[in-house]
Amino acid sequence: MQELKGFDEMFTEIFSYLSNPALWFNFGIGVLKIVTIVIAAKISMPILEASINRVFQRRESGKIKFDRRRVDTLRVLVNHVARYTIYFITILLVVFQLGFDLRPVLVSAGVLGLAVGFGAQSLVRDVITGFFIIFEDQFAVGDFVTINTFNGTVQEIGLRITKIRSSTGELHIIPNGSINQVTNFSLQNTIAVLDISVAYEENIEHVQAVIAEVAKKAQKENQDIVNDPQVLGVQSFGPTGVTIRVTVECKPNTHYGVARKLRAMIKEEFEAKGIEIPNWNLATLAGKE
Repeated sequence: MQELKGFDEMFTEIFSYLSNPALWFNFGIGVLKIVTIVIAAKISMPILEASINRVFQRRESGKIKFDRRRVDTLRVLVNHVARYTIYFITILLVVFQLGFDLRPVLVSAGVLGLAVGFGAQSLVRDVITGFFIIFEDQFAVGDFVTINTFNGTVQEIGLRITKIRSSTGELHIIPNGSINQVTNFSLQNTIAVLDISVAYEENIEHVQAVIAEVAKKAQKENQDIVNDPQVLGVQSFGPTGVTIRVTVECKPNTHYGVARKLRAMIKEEFEAKGIEIPNWNLATLAGKE
């Protein structure tokens, strides 16, 4: 009987506690505040990102010109920092609404951060390396780079990771701390090297004059060519013809397109002038006969 009476008393206390209107009113107010905080954070993030992007756009169009690469890199980085800051503030406000005192939480955060720093040395190394990548302007968003063994265009640079997209579409996510070697193809002008083969029967001086004429025409039509093309002369002797080397200085990372266009123009001019290109199959058949 005593156990049954004790159970009834406990049930009565729980029922009276749960049926208290003040409890549910405070609970509803707390839930409403948490929902309001989350909604405000969701709304503020795109507004803050739009404001940051507008500030960097003004920097680009201002009287003082800034490097576009560096502006894009800093814009992405500031957006990330702003997003993480909003997340952190939102979590703190939600924790406060749940009834926790934030003062011991903030004090313990410093001790916890120190412990995490010792335990997550790779993460700390990633962040420090990312800082120096941005500070030293080793590469920026939009640059075509080789990082370790990966080739591609830089999509994003953060304090912890770097994302590059290859020419075939793969996205490589590389921790900054593991970046040991970087080759940046977007900082300096590049050289397009063309080896043009002609038959032994052709007059070399005439062929070089035709190539120089085509290269001059290409320079006028293509803004990516920044200097006069150079016809260096005979590069090598092949089994069926002579190879003539041409070099063209181009804007950063445009040499592949310039070389393809120039080869097509040279072939058309060779056909128009009757200049023969070596044909291995025909030469081989003639030798057998």
